[in-house]
Amino acid sequence: MELRTVATFLRVAELQSFSRAAEQLGYSQAAVTVQVKQLEQELGAPLFERIGRRIQLTEEGTRFIPAAMELLKAAHKAKALVHADGSPAGRLRIGTAESLLMSGLTPLMPEFHRLCPGVETAVYTGRISELFGMVRQNDVDVLFFLDKKTDFPEWVKVLERPEPIVFVAQASHQLAGQRGIALETLTEQPLILTEKGVSYRYDLEQLLAARGLELHPFFETGNTDVIVRMLLSHGGVSFLPRYVVEAEVAAGRLTILDVDCPPAQMWSQLVYHRNKWVTPQMEIFLDLMGRRIGPES
Repeated sequence: MELRTVATFLRVAELQSFSRAAEQLGYSQAAVTVQVKQLEQELGAPLFERIGRRIQLTEEGTRFIPAAMELLKAAHKAKALVHADGSPAGRLRIGTAESLLMSGLTPLMPEFHRLCPGVETAVYTGRISELFGMVRQNDVDVLFFLDKKTDFPEWVKVLERPEPIVFVAQASHQLAGQRGIALETLTEQPLILTEKGVSYRYDLEQLLAARGLELHPFFETGNTDVIVRMLLSHGGVSFLPRYVVEAEVAAGRLTILDVDCPPAQMWSQLVYHRNKWVTPQMEIFLDLMGRRIGPES
């Protein structure tokens, strides 16, 4: 049994597509088909059902995935033994939200580079729907995102942590220090918000709609770092994850407003596809995230 055919099988299983697997692996589609058929002959069982242009794992194919992953993992460990430092090489592709990139991932990258100097890391940001699609299409290896608690059967969740969402303004703002600020009062302020479709903004819109109120921000952007800068330089009010503004609040430049509404909360979550072969660099990254960020109750 060739490791190459095992790796090809796993990529086809991840993508549910012979053509996309061929494109990513640099093979022709015919070569991928031949490799899978060769593996099926060796195992004596079909690994995929082919119905028209769609393919689906058979029961035998699903059962073979853990064994295939172990085979590749053992091969990589054996390869590492013959290298002096045994450090991983290759790529790590991370999908994440803009806010988590700045506050959650960027501080960890120097340590990850120290542990994996031979690994090239690429980070992709986007809306949550786009990020979910990237996981399913194997365009990223791991996904670190912010949303309501989200579980899909094809995902492995490594960690999750509650993230309060808060109303925030300059420390010198006229509403700073007031208790039980009415939502009606907030909607009259110059609002600087994330784009429509962002999970916590959607929840805020629903809360306001229930009270007959609407949002009319004067400035919108998906970049939370820009929002923080706008708050500091031009004033206004925003609605952001607390981790985004913690440093500025601690420094006394921004303040969290006491608003008369139920506490808002999302969850930061780290996942990868269950059919994904976990590379050595993925293992190190996931362990580092767990130790540095970790779950909170």
